[in-house]
Amino acid sequence: MNVALKNKHKVLVINAGSSSIKYSLIEITQKNIIASGSIENIGETKDSSTNFADHEQALQYIFSTLKKSALINSENELLCIGHRVVHGGEHFQQPAIINAEVIENIRDTIVLAPLQNPANLLGIELAMKHFNTVTQVAVFDTTFHQTLPAHVYHYAVPKAWYEQHGVRRYGFHGTSHFYVAKKAAQYLCKPLETLNIISLHLGNGASITAIEKGKSVDTSMGMTPLEGLMMGSRCGDIDPALHFYLTNSQKMSLPEIETALNKHSGLKGICGENDMREVHKLADSGDKNAQLALDMYVYRIKKYLGSYFATLGHVDAIIFTGGIGENDAKLREQCCYNLGVLGITVNDSKNNSGKSNHTSSGCLEISDNNQAVAVLVIKTNEELEIALQSVACLDQEN
Repeated sequence: MNVALKNKHKVLVINAGSSSIKYSLIEITQKNIIASGSIENIGETKDSSTNFADHEQALQYIFSTLKKSALINSENELLCIGHRVVHGGEHFQQPAIINAEVIENIRDTIVLAPLQNPANLLGIELAMKHFNTVTQVAVFDTTFHQTLPAHVYHYAVPKAWYEQHGVRRYGFHGTSHFYVAKKAAQYLCKPLETLNIISLHLGNGASITAIEKGKSVDTSMGMTPLEGLMMGSRCGDIDPALHFYLTNSQKMSLPEIETALNKHSGLKGICGENDMREVHKLADSGDKNAQLALDMYVYRIKKYLGSYFATLGHVDAIIFTGGIGENDAKLREQCCYNLGVLGITVNDSKNNSGKSNHTSSGCLEISDNNQAVAVLVIKTNEELEIALQSVACLDQEN
């Protein structure tokens, strides 16, 4: 890092969604989050005292709050601003320092992620407006999955669709999968490049990734974040002919189907709730639809676990992360139930302790002692990983 950058130790991370903005201010030398927060319901007018009319108002509030609290006294304190961008397409193999060309390439990928990339891009443009002397870096959810082999990322469709329209598996949640894989390697005291890991990021969105010697070799999400596991409100894997049936026989429009599959399916579609905590409550009270939703959710995970075992040949560790993966002990036990033949067992006492047994790494090992596969619970930190990758990107440039 050059001399001009050495005195700058703060990185601001911005994750702009369609109706929300999450942010973290990180002291990068200590890897310490100084401040973080989120603004929800942007554009809604339920309560003018707590809601913001648009993203510009929300970001202006964030920036002014950080300055008023003396957390950022001037732009000169910021090493860079790191932005989460959901879809990088094939333009971006690595994080990128943002310039006009990068912005246009991100704009080109909106067709691949119409629900996410427009908001990500808006956050970038507004941050560049308010901090015009600070280097901005884009970190892509898809980057970690750029190592997928061709036979994995290709779909069995006309090859011209890939060559002309970019139709292929891209994968998502890559920042989280990479972060927890590194933490697992630290806990196991082995180089990441020597380990085979299956990482489950389970939140309202959910994905599972097969990591071979530190590299992503398969992942459940595809061209979009809709494919793969059953999720909070997304359907995951379905028969692609379903669209034809619904349009031809039921006269549903394509926008109606898209909305239904993204926002009204998954757990919500089966039992009316997309919050896993509420689904558990309903199931415990005897609600058959909630129990069905849980059974489907777990079954899909176990199918992917089995297939990724076959892909990797042997597995050193399984990681649970994300809001559900980190906090739902019952679900973790159900996902690993009856998998002893694969070397997977869960210790009830460890699993329900809710505490890390390895403070320095932040990992909770929930598997029985001396098992072939370590089952780990690791709290993800996508914001810190975005900051680290942003700084690494700057180092490469300088």
